[in-house]
Amino acid sequence: MSTADQLKAAGNKAFSAGQYQDAIKHFSAAIEIDSKNHVLYSNRSAAYASLKQFPDALRDAEKTVEIAPHWAKGYSRLGAARHGLGDLEAAKQAYEQGLKVEPNNALLARGIKDVETAMAAERPGGKNDPIASLLNNDIWGKIAANPKLAPYLADPSYVAQVKAMIANPSSGMAAMQDQRIMMTLLTLMGINMTTAEEAGLNTDNIPKPRSRSPSPVREPAPKPRAASPVKETPREAPAAASASRSVPAEDKMEVDEKPEADEEAQRREAMLAEKEKGNAAYKKRDFETALLHYGKAWELSDEREVTVLTNMAAVYFEQAEYEKCIEKCHAAIDLGREQRADFKLIARALARIGNAYVKLDQLDDAIKFYQKSLTEHRTADTLQRLRDTEKLLEQRKKAAYHDPALADAARDRGNDLFKKHDYAAAVKEYTEAIARNEADPRAYSNRAACYHKLAAIPEAKKDCDAAIARDPNFVKAYIRKAALLHLTKEYKAALEVCEQAANADKDGKHSHEIQQQIQKSTAAMYSGDPKAREERAKRAMQDPEVQQILQDPIMNQILSQMQSDPGAIREHLKNPMIAAKIQKLVEAGVLAVN
Repeated sequence: MSTADQLKAAGNKAFSAGQYQDAIKHFSAAIEIDSKNHVLYSNRSAAYASLKQFPDALRDAEKTVEIAPHWAKGYSRLGAARHGLGDLEAAKQAYEQGLKVEPNNALLARGIKDVETAMAAERPGGKNDPIASLLNNDIWGKIAANPKLAPYLADPSYVAQVKAMIANPSSGMAAMQDQRIMMTLLTLMGINMTTAEEAGLNTDNIPKPRSRSPSPVREPAPKPRAASPVKETPREAPAAASASRSVPAEDKMEVDEKPEADEEAQRREAMLAEKEKGNAAYKKRDFETALLHYGKAWELSDEREVTVLTNMAAVYFEQAEYEKCIEKCHAAIDLGREQRADFKLIARALARIGNAYVKLDQLDDAIKFYQKSLTEHRTADTLQRLRDTEKLLEQRKKAAYHDPALADAARDRGNDLFKKHDYAAAVKEYTEAIARNEADPRAYSNRAACYHKLAAIPEAKKDCDAAIARDPNFVKAYIRKAALLHLTKEYKAALEVCEQAANADKDGKHSHEIQQQIQKSTAAMYSGDPKAREERAKRAMQDPEVQQILQDPIMNQILSQMQSDPGAIREHLKNPMIAAKIQKLVEAGVLAVN
């Protein structure tokens, strides 16, 4: 499918080749795609004018001016169409309006000159007046050169009438009652006759001119001949001239044979220059000057350059005028989608809207536009901004939801449900308590107990760690974690947690529970149960420290010696390093000692 620009280029090519109907078809198709592009209407107006279809040319010219009232070329099209329709006053007004927009536009100035020339020709005595077209500075020479008209120059009344017609051509029709004047005008029109009688004129009232020769010698009368046929001069006949308009058949209107090509390039070059000036001012943080240059660039682009809008939005952002920034970005997005602009450009505008909403503290809207931007084009910067904004919003929601009193009430409801063995419902209440006051370790510990009952061991361990992180002296959380580790047969880890619990139990209130768990885990660790030892050994083989010990050649030699001579272990245990490695293997269940 062709784009508007491709169809426009095809229309321009057809116009240049004089194929105006084809040009109109291409411009019309482009308008269906981009109905807000004033240049398309302007070009189609030129094509209609070239075909003398001035009503259609006028309609498109008016649409051009409606869309782009600050574009001088539109007024040139409007003036040309009105000129073609013969509305000279309206045409002149259109050209004058265009000069207000662009005072130095030569095309508009030339249009006014053509209209004024046409208006002068329409007035009595103008070049289209049938009498005025014959009366010029050379009239006396033409009369004197004509042997039949020259004698009239001796009559003062004849001379006076001719002078009166030259001064006021509109009096010519009245003067034609004198058949000498009629004879003169017919001769000047190119109708050559020997006498007035040959022209069929009544000569009774024509005074005879005085002859300067007392006895003129009359030449023998020539043989009768037919009247000379009417010969047309290159000048238009008076009757035709009076009926014609000021616009001749070849159309003297100002219609560009190469619509917009050179002018568009010049305007774009000027637009880019203004844009660069704006960029330079922006880098210097001279934002007012930057806006001034961007505004000029926007006008020169005929309000069609997306990057100018995004640059203006950047200035407004720096000026903390965030609403204006958002407005310009939306305008840039709409124009960009209309022009099928690069998706990266659209993404930048969407991200800038997100930044503006963050500054306005409207985080939900900011997240929405960051997500839209990432849909258009994914960048690390926008992704990080989205994550930061989501995190900030979550923190604010938590802060707004924080209420210790309601948290305690939810935890009490959870305790009641736990006692009723409704562990799933208890989890919901403890979760509500955490949401209301996540700094309280008790809700985490109680939820861990529920998860334990529900056999959700990873979740239970995670809640125990969360409770300990919030209160390192919360002994119950240590005891629950040790029980979970014992359940997963991680006896060594369970004993270490029990040791931490004992250190946290300053007043000894939980010493009995801690000792019970220690005994339980120790017994299990040194249990002779082959199945339990095999499971522990399997898990231990995944421990990097155990793997390193077993790969040590010296330890392999010692272990072999202990198998053949169990009493040798006493000598090896005297070495602290070897003793620690043997202890690790025993705790891991890899080595059993009787």
